[in-house]
Amino acid sequence: MHRSHWLRKNEQFQEVFQKGNSAANKQFVLYSAKQEGQAAFRAGISVSKKIGNAVIRNRVKRLIREALSRLESKIPSGLDLIIIARPGVEAMSLDAIEQSLVHVMKRAKVIRQVPVQNHKRG
Repeated sequence: MHRSHWLRKNEQFQEVFQKGNSAANKQFVLYSAKQEGQAAFRAGISVSKKIGNAVIRNRVKRLIREALSRLESKIPSGLDLIIIARPGVEAMSLDAIEQSLVHVMKRAKVIRQVPVQNHKRG
């Protein structure tokens, strides 16, 4: 995902919180709001201090970004997403995070039935 596809400013987050819908599972809370005229989806990630120290929080954010880039082709354009990590996500692998994100996106009706492929690096 390109840098322009990230929500960074507080005003952007607040707009999605106010206008959007939410869905949750054990690992994530997902807020989604439609944005007309956008060429791609935008995403923001929030990982609180309840998750761990800065090293752990940054690792979780990197894994979520990687999982989102794997799912990029399945997420429709014109959406703003905010992903909030819940405690327990720090112990998960990349594949588990990806599966959990697919689950919460299905609950939010952001994506339809999507088979998750295991990406093996050789």
